[in-house]
Amino acid sequence: MKLNGTFHLLLISFSLTAVGQVRTTKPQPIAHVHSRAPLHQNPYVELPLGTIKPLGWLKEMLIRQKNGATGQLDELYPLVMNQRNGWLGGDGDQWERGPYWIDGLLPLAYILDDSALIAKTKPWVEWALTSQQPDGYFGPAKDYSPEPGIQRDNSRDWWPKMVMLKVLKQYYSATGDKRVITLMTNYFKYQLKELPQKPLDHWTFWARYRGGDNLAVIYWLYNITGDKFLLDLGDLVHKQTFNYTNGFLNTDFLARPGSIHCVNLAQGIKEPIIYYQHHPDKKYLDATKKAFSDIRQYNGMAHGLYGGDEALHGNNPTQGSELCSAVEMMFSLESILEITGEVSYADQLEKIAFNALPTQVSDDYMTHQYFQQANQVMATRHVRNFGDNHGGTDVCFGLLSGYPCCTSNMHQGWPKFVQNLWYATADRGIAALAYSPSEATIGLSNGLHVSVKEETGYPFEEIIRFVVNPSRKASFPFHLRIPAWCKQATIRINGNVVQQSAGNQVVKINRAWQAGDVLELYLPMHVFNNTWYENSVSIERGPITYALKVGDEVTTVKNDKDPIEYGATYNELRPTTPWNYALIQVPETKLADQYRVEKVKPVSIYPWNPESTPLQIKTKGRRIPSWGIYNEMAGPIPYSLTYQLETANDLEDITLIPYGCTNLRISQFPMVRK
Repeated sequence: MKLNGTFHLLLISFSLTAVGQVRTTKPQPIAHVHSRAPLHQNPYVELPLGTIKPLGWLKEMLIRQKNGATGQLDELYPLVMNQRNGWLGGDGDQWERGPYWIDGLLPLAYILDDSALIAKTKPWVEWALTSQQPDGYFGPAKDYSPEPGIQRDNSRDWWPKMVMLKVLKQYYSATGDKRVITLMTNYFKYQLKELPQKPLDHWTFWARYRGGDNLAVIYWLYNITGDKFLLDLGDLVHKQTFNYTNGFLNTDFLARPGSIHCVNLAQGIKEPIIYYQHHPDKKYLDATKKAFSDIRQYNGMAHGLYGGDEALHGNNPTQGSELCSAVEMMFSLESILEITGEVSYADQLEKIAFNALPTQVSDDYMTHQYFQQANQVMATRHVRNFGDNHGGTDVCFGLLSGYPCCTSNMHQGWPKFVQNLWYATADRGIAALAYSPSEATIGLSNGLHVSVKEETGYPFEEIIRFVVNPSRKASFPFHLRIPAWCKQATIRINGNVVQQSAGNQVVKINRAWQAGDVLELYLPMHVFNNTWYENSVSIERGPITYALKVGDEVTTVKNDKDPIEYGATYNELRPTTPWNYALIQVPETKLADQYRVEKVKPVSIYPWNPESTPLQIKTKGRRIPSWGIYNEMAGPIPYSLTYQLETANDLEDITLIPYGCTNLRISQFPMVRK
């Protein structure tokens, strides 16, 4: 079907079962939804949920989620996730936590095609679909008196519905259940009628900052139905949402500590670009680009995120970064990438996915940290210099340590990353813009289906091998991202070099493809550094930041003090090896000599801990005696370079490992002269 300037909807030919019935067979290749006029035609189009399957270490991540807290949260956290939950019709928790969990559980279930997990999602989906009232409202509708550990008020708040809208969008993508379209159409008519009298911040301020999530689903539905009132609603939601465009472009609020909640920023940063789809003014693109630049300058850290504990809190590497910020920023970057196709957003997505995310959740996916620190040398119960402290448990590893929003919301990170490894393209091709072992079958025009398998040890290895199997010999473009950190990539097809490309671009290989074609993308990685707070330096290679390997001792604490708030147990970590090292200043041309990359072992099925790391970097360091523990964290980092700073006489061999493999670490180092 010709797209031209009208961006017609490609009709979706789902393999449907009876309405509401759970489909547990593997989804067949189905079409996808392109933009409908007057919306901007996005260069990349999300594939139906379940089309993309993880392989290798990434599949193991999802299996650990299934066997860990994601698959068992109803049993581990019954106070909120039991039958009393308001999103199951009960008188318990009425607000965000139930939808948060299902927003991660549902994509996990359909990606793994796991009937038991799908069955766990069904009561939540069914209750939401059948809760709709004659006026279009859906969801919990009654407030209850306070009760320890659960949120029983603000049931009609706009914000939790935004999360459930994301859930239902994904459910429709996986099943084609048309009740979703009916519910959303009626609910959005309700919003259009009610928002003028009860704006987004009528109940709480959260919806005002997170309206971009609402807006994204409005435009998604418009692309399916073409109902014009949705465009009017989109304008209204944008108008009532915090003005990120002006804030990013014309104010200094990202340079001011405390100016915005860290998760509101992670979610809101995409709003200007979501709105750009209907109003393609360059200022919306510029606003988001400037926002990322300002975050990097004033709040950025080597793990890819920023100081926000919970309000924005600068770039000192001992400030906290909330786990919700990681998963929500990943989702925002995925949304932005689909609309803009800009390499920098995919680079940033990988930086968070391969650094911040793995280290903040335990290997068994049962415990997590509410805040992580870029320089983290103790993870103990103690009140630190965070804007919000929750009984001092924020850096401990527990089910409920910190605040339970992350207990509920952490589950979406990896499944949605899988969902955004592959796209269909506006020019009728396929695209791989973020890399990890995976496979997909992508439906293109005229009945063509392309199965593609991505074999790689990335982000630890430099070669990504794609096996392409179209259903018939056909010509179409294959889009590949060359990261900005890569100086020159090499592309081979069936063993022959076809192209060498500089970094920071998307290349398109347009040719006649046939079954069994093999494309190899070689992305040579080199050691480089970045400068941060107090001129501290991070050591990086490819998408990975490397951090000091610090030994740790784990103590499990039985919490008799406040188990309802922070869990019955949590784990504390204390260092068993020195951590107060400075690196030796060398010219950039000598980095390869100073930092020796060593392959320790093949990439295993689970590489994300100190024992399993495939790579390490050997270098020299010098201890700084005056840099010690302060307030159960690394003390103030010495400025680089400090004149007459006292250092140990001996240079020591030290080992750096991938940030995502660490428990305790220094990732932003002071520098000293040799």
